[in-house]
Amino acid sequence: MSRYPGESRILVAVDCIIFGFDGNNIKLLLVQRGLKPERGKWSLMGGFLQPTESLEQAANRILKKLTGLEGVYMEQLRAFGDPQRDPVERTISIAYFALVDIHQYEEQLSHEYNAEWFLLDETPDLIFDHKKMMEDAKRQLRYKAALHPILFELLPAKFTIPQLQILYEGIYDTTFDNRNFSRKVLSTELLIKQKEKDKANSKKGAFYYKLDKRKYKANFQAFLNFIPNPDKLLL
Repeated sequence: MSRYPGESRILVAVDCIIFGFDGNNIKLLLVQRGLKPERGKWSLMGGFLQPTESLEQAANRILKKLTGLEGVYMEQLRAFGDPQRDPVERTISIAYFALVDIHQYEEQLSHEYNAEWFLLDETPDLIFDHKKMMEDAKRQLRYKAALHPILFELLPAKFTIPQLQILYEGIYDTTFDNRNFSRKVLSTELLIKQKEKDKANSKKGAFYYKLDKRKYKANFQAFLNFIPNPDKLLL
């Protein structure tokens, strides 16, 4: 039997919500849709699941097609299955979100899709339910970042604590006390202090740090209580 009798075809799409950090701001990577309907409008990067692919393989294929990226942090968000979400055919979308350091990959973006980075609070109108996907991904990112050190995936190989603080403040749209933030970060013992300083932003300069990847992997589940009052910030 090649098909289940009496059942209709439903397409499965995979959409990628790609967050990036440029050292000062959290941004979202968008492309201009190349298909009708809504051709030329801003969209998340997506595509249809192929018969021989797993969902993870499809998400990685789509991400690489747009950015040239492989091996970046990516996780499944959830399924979006409103019957009217795609006006052409009944399509269920499985959304993933990815985290990248913009400076590391900005030259690899595909010009075929007119890809562009947008500030999270300045994103244009998006097709279909892509705005809902983006909002859900941002909420999930806040939740995960309060429990696990995933935001380090957005940083370059070496970074300063003020730069890390800017990143967390951007994700949670709040301000943290400088000394308390520094103390909590260093208490995780995930950072390796470097000899050189970043003197571009102050005369005194701030020491660079690198992530201890061995401890990062071993202690990924042990990052609780890093964010003060997380329940208030996750809303």
